[in-house]
Amino acid sequence: MMSNSFVNVHSGEETGDEAKRFFVLGERIERRLRIRGRWLNLFDVTVPPGSRTPRHAHASPEVFRILEGSLTIWRLTDSGPEEIEADAGDIVTIPPFMVHGYANRGTVPAVFSAVVDRDMAEFIEAEGATEPPKTSPSVETIARMTAAANAYGITILAA
Repeated sequence: MMSNSFVNVHSGEETGDEAKRFFVLGERIERRLRIRGRWLNLFDVTVPPGSRTPRHAHASPEVFRILEGSLTIWRLTDSGPEEIEADAGDIVTIPPFMVHGYANRGTVPAVFSAVVDRDMAEFIEAEGATEPPKTSPSVETIARMTAAANAYGITILAA
């Protein structure tokens, strides 16, 4: 017997809620699921080799499930800073307001699914570009994204 919570990610044509693709500071982010009227969103994030997300904090808890490659995740816990090497199949949780960031130190793209709340999803969808960047983010782009993040309750600590 199948649960009624099953979601077929390939049925977007029928529901009108197909995957939406955004680019934020060089990362490709694809929305896979939004539960309407609720806080739950699922995104697949592709992090190119050598790319990183700066240390930041926000009210949204996050769950990362590494799908391909590996990701170095840095978190500031009550016991102090910790660095986690997460590989395909690993799941990492980020509690609300925990300072964290991640980097792809490998030679192949890292891909992970991220479960986030409405505010984080709205930031990605409002501020993300629809076309991939042609160059690394400029100082001006980073400053603009940092200011935009603040409007969504995301504090960037180091760019």
